[in-house]
Parts: sequence; structure tokens; C-alpha cells
Amino acid sequence: MDYLKQGILVLATMEMAKRRRGSSFCPSDVVRWLYPNDWRHFMEEEMEAAIWLFNQNLLEIRQDGNLIDQNYLPEAPVRLNIK
Repeated sequence: MDYLKQGILVLATMEMAKRRRGSSFCPSDVVRWLYPNDWRHFMEEEMEAAIWLFNQNLLEIRQDGNLIDQNYLPEAPVRLNIK
């Protein structure tokens, strides 16, 4: 799969999405899972990973329950879900 070459946050986001299939999760859940003490430092990179997956049509990003527009960079809070 193409996302395997994209780095640990992309891989971890897809792993969490697969584990939580059917229920959404917050991007911070991914970085808290990987970096429990320093997770805040990785939020920007996690959002970049989530947007990359969204643009690859592998992940949904929702804000206030609505799917975001691909031309719009969301501000927190958002929820992620596998397609």
C-alpha cells in the first residue's frame, strides 16, 4: 500500500482507523498512543498525515459532523474515520 512509505504517523493513523472501524477518533488519539508524554509536539505533523490520507481517499475528516472540503484546511477539532 502506498501509505506504508509515508512515515510513522500515516501508518499509525491507518492502524488506529482500522482498529476503530465504524467509530471515529481524534487525531490527538494517534499521537497520544505513540508519544504519550510529548504528544502535543506532534499534532501539526499528525494533521499533515491525516490530510495526506484524506487526499488519497483512504480517510474521512469531519468537522462538526460534516465531511471537510478537500480545498479547506480544517482547524481543530476534527474527527477521523476510515473509508
